[in-house]
Amino acid sequence: MYAVILSGGKQYRVKEGDTLKLESLPEAVGQTVNFDKVLLVGEGSDIQLGAPYLKNGKVSATVVSEGRHKKIHIIKFHRRKHHEKWQGHRQNYTEVKITEIKA
Repeated sequence: MYAVILSGGKQYRVKEGDTLKLESLPEAVGQTVNFDKVLLVGEGSDIQLGAPYLKNGKVSATVVSEGRHKKIHIIKFHRRKHHEKWQGHRQNYTEVKITEIKA
């Protein structure tokens, strides 16, 4: 069984046992997170679709770790103007493991 959840403004297709890196969540490592914004739950041809969310849909996950992604570099450059600006950014994330999907 899989589900489509909404977290941090993004949609994720998850199934039990999956680990994924989400936008930072306030929960600490080891705590349980419940996602109530479930858009779809299904398996094969048996699909339940919410409008926009399922009323009884719930996905539970456990926080595995917190960290930061690899650095990305932003370069602003104007040719022949002696202008070059470098900037770096590392986004925080929370890694969770999906433990249960309820429809």
